[in-house]
Amino acid sequence: MPDISLKSATGRWVLFSTILATSMVFIDGSALNVVLPSLQKDLNASGADIFWVLNAYLLVLAAMMLPGGSFGDKFGRKKIFGLGIVIFIIGSLLCGISPTVNFLIVSRSIQGLGGAFMVPGSLSLITSLIREQERGKAIGTWSAVTTIVSIGGPIIGGVLGDHGLWRYIFFINIPIGVISLIALWSKVPETSNEDDQSKVDLPGAFLLVAGLASITYSFLKFPSTGLQDWKVNAILVFGIVSLILFLIVEKRSASPMIRLELFSNKNFSGLNLLTFFLYGALGAGFLFLSLNYVQIQGYTQTESGLTFLPFTFILGLFSRYIGTLSDRFGTKLFLIAGPFTTGLGFLWMSFIQQTSGFHAYWTTYFPGMIIISIGMLLTVVPLTTAVMNSISQKQSGISSGVNNAVSRIAGIFANAAFGALALFLFTNIVLQKLDGSEFSANQKAKIVAETVNLGNAQVPSGNFTPTQKTTIHQLYRGAFLNSYQSVLWCCTAMCFTSSAMAYFLVRNRAGKSSDQLKA
Repeated sequence: MPDISLKSATGRWVLFSTILATSMVFIDGSALNVVLPSLQKDLNASGADIFWVLNAYLLVLAAMMLPGGSFGDKFGRKKIFGLGIVIFIIGSLLCGISPTVNFLIVSRSIQGLGGAFMVPGSLSLITSLIREQERGKAIGTWSAVTTIVSIGGPIIGGVLGDHGLWRYIFFINIPIGVISLIALWSKVPETSNEDDQSKVDLPGAFLLVAGLASITYSFLKFPSTGLQDWKVNAILVFGIVSLILFLIVEKRSASPMIRLELFSNKNFSGLNLLTFFLYGALGAGFLFLSLNYVQIQGYTQTESGLTFLPFTFILGLFSRYIGTLSDRFGTKLFLIAGPFTTGLGFLWMSFIQQTSGFHAYWTTYFPGMIIISIGMLLTVVPLTTAVMNSISQKQSGISSGVNNAVSRIAGIFANAAFGALALFLFTNIVLQKLDGSEFSANQKAKIVAETVNLGNAQVPSGNFTPTQKTTIHQLYRGAFLNSYQSVLWCCTAMCFTSSAMAYFLVRNRAGKSSDQLKA
C-alpha cells in the first residue's frame, strides 16, 4: 500500500487532481441553485420540473455511488475516477445544449453517473495513497480548497443567469475536467485492492434507482392529483417495495453493493444518520432560499449568488484548521455543535418575511447565513474524517461511497418531500384566500392553475383589473412566504435531529475501538 507524503511532488499531484475534478461538482451544484429561476423561465418549466432537474442528478448519483466506490476499490481508483471525469464532461456538454427541460433532466442523470465515480473516488484516492499521519490534514485541505475553488460558482451562475447565459455553468466544466484528467493520468499512481474478486451489484443499483425515482415522482405528483389518485399511490407502493427488495438483495448477495453488516457498527450508523438529516436540511434549505431571493425578494441572480459567499468564505478559510483540531481533540463535540448551530441559522431565516431588496440583506439574511456557515464549518471536515476512519482502510471506497450516497439520498427525499409540501401549502393557501373573494369562477380557475409554478407563478392573462392584478401578485407572494417558512422549520428540526444523532450514537474518536469492522 503506497505511503505518500503530502510534501512530496506525488502527494501534491494527488491533491491537485482530486480537488480540481471534484470542484466541477461543487461549482455545478452551487451555480445551478442560483440560476433555477432563469432556467425555469427559459425552458417553461413547472415547479415540479425544477425539482426533477435537481433530483435526476441526485438519483443516479446516489444509486451508482456505492458501486462507484466498489469499482474503484476493485478495478483501480485512478481508472474509475478518470472514467467519472469523462462521463461528467459529456453530461455537462449535453446539459449545456438542452433544448427542453426533459432533455436537461436526462442529461443531468448522465452527469450524476459521472459524479458517482468521481465523488467517492477522490477521497478514496487520498486515503489510500496519503500516509495515515497526514490524512486528516489532506482531507482538510481537500475540503478547504474545493470550497475556495467553488466560491465563484454562485457569482458566476448569477451573472450568467442575469444575462440569459445559464447554459455556460455546464460548459465551464469541460476545460476543468480536461485539465484534471491530464494531471490524474500523468502524475497520480494507481491503487486498488488486488485481491478483490467480488462482482458488481447491478440488481441492487437498479432497485435503488427504481425505488427512489418512484417515491420522488409520487411525492411531486400528490399536490396536483391529491392523495386519492390510485395511479400515483400505486407508483408510491412500487417505490417502497423496490427499496424493501433492495435490502433483501443486499442481504443475500455474495457481493452486495453495500454490506448491511456495516450498520451493525453503531458509530458508522450514527454518522450516516447524522449525514442524512443534516444534508437533507442543507440542500432543501438553500434551494428554497435561492428561490425566495429571486422570485419573492426581488434580488437579481447575481445578488442571490453573492448571498452565499459568507458560507463559502468561512468554510474555505477555516476548514483546514478545524480538521487539525478534530484530529487532536476528537470529532464528537464538533458533530454535536455543528448541526445544532446550523439549525439555529435556518430558524433565524424562517422568520424573515418580505424585505425591501438586496440592500436589506445585511440586517436580515446575513446573520442567519453566518450562523449556518459556522455550523457547517464545525461539521464538514470532522464528519468526513470520522466516516473515513469508521471502518477499515481497505474499504475506504465503500465507506466514502455509502456516506456520500446517504447525503444525496437525503437531498432526494428532502427535495421531493419539501417540494411537495411547498406546492401543497402554496396551492391550498391560494385556494383559501380565493374562497369568498370577488373573483369569478373562471378567474379563480386561472389563478389556481398558476400555482404549479410555485414562486414563479405569474398573474394570468385575462380580464383582470389593475387592482385585481395587484391582489393576485400579493396573494402568490404571501403564499410562497408561508410555504417557505414551513420548509425552513422542517429544515431546523432535521438539523436538531442530526445533532441528537451525534450525541447518542457517535464515538469521540472514530475508527480506533474494538467494534471497527475488519477487512
